[in-house]
Amino acid sequence: MPWVILAIAGLLEIVWATSMKASDGFTKFWPSVLTVSTLLLSFWLLSIAVKSLPLGTSYMVWAGVGAVGTFIAGVIFLDEALTFTRVLAGCMIVGGIVVMKLGS
Repeated sequence: MPWVILAIAGLLEIVWATSMKASDGFTKFWPSVLTVSTLLLSFWLLSIAVKSLPLGTSYMVWAGVGAVGTFIAGVIFLDEALTFTRVLAGCMIVGGIVVMKLGS
């Protein structure tokens, strides 16, 4: 169950990071509310997951899911560039998460 909680926390990180862009510097009310509420929920779920999972692994998975997921969301929803270098960087993050998980 802690891995499921951690995965949900990572997915919520994608939501808050993407909605933060939509909040336009916290000048738009509803995107700002979505950003803050999903940020808090994501942190809370991360704090639950680290009760029974290693901190380093948990944080790396949480941050990695958020970073790669936000990159994908930016490409799909915000028309951000999909270049070889950016894809390679995302793959390296995923690779690092896999290696960290295998080592724990």
